Amino acid sequence: MADNQKEKEINEECTHDCSSCGANCSSREGGQPADLRESVNQYSRVKKVIGIVSGKGGVGKSIVTSLMAVMFSRKGYQTAILDADITGPSIPKAFGLNERAMGSEKGIHPVVTAGGIKVMSINLLLENAADPVVWRGPVLAGTVKQFWTDVVWEDVDFMFVDMPPGTGDVPLTVYQSLPIDGIVVVTSPQDLVSMIVGKAVKMAKMMNIPILGIVENMSYFVCPDCGKKHYPFGESKISEVAKEYDLNVIAQLPIDPKNAKACDEGKIESIVLDEAVDAADRLMQLIH
Repeated sequence: MADNQKEKEINEECTHDCSSCGANCSSREGGQPADLRESVNQYSRVKKVIGIVSGKGGVGKSIVTSLMAVMFSRKGYQTAILDADITGPSIPKAFGLNERAMGSEKGIHPVVTAGGIKVMSINLLLENAADPVVWRGPVLAGTVKQFWTDVVWEDVDFMFVDMPPGTGDVPLTVYQSLPIDGIVVVTSPQDLVSMIVGKAVKMAKMMNIPILGIVENMSYFVCPDCGKKHYPFGESKISEVAKEYDLNVIAQLPIDPKNAKACDEGKIESIVLDEAVDAADRLMQLIH
């Protein structure tokens, strides 16, 4: 009875555009969810695609994306970043990328960092990186699709997708259009963290996307004088949140002014952070 009521509610709200909907209803052809995944560029082979998501902005999602790409690259893997945060791209700045992406008859070529990580971001296509991207949802979503279908990624072992915060058009497009092998939820130890994480987790479950685990960023800082940990946002809630949503804890990353300075200067590949190394090892275990 409950299922029938839910189906009725879905049908009443249905726009008959399955490409913008994550519901698994009988209105789809054959009663099965439509497979809307796009084919990667014909000159590309991408083995694993990991989405980095957050329920809200300002938690350091892009930094976590960049750090994971750097750590995996140091392990010897061919690594790439697809920057799906079209209106707030920050990946190129973290890596000090100022050149524009070029194209050929094969497609658009990503810009490669000093450490060999392939990056595609809207800022690599704009004449001026400071220009705002004032586009509506469908155009943003279409751009993300093109980053997958039109970019010549060549051989990639692990691609990290830096998603915009929230549960809007772009995350929906990524979940439906790309073969996501799993997502990592990034959060910070602030109030309402459980509710924010819950939104991201529930969306992924609606779309049948595996949730690899959770990373708590800006968890604490270590006093340079006494070596003691301090928690500026209050004691960590990551264990409680992980238990509530049955998530793996991947890492608690510290606040470190040196690392923030490295990102501002475009030198994220120079960062040495034991917690990031451990996070990459843990993530690798969860992926396989």
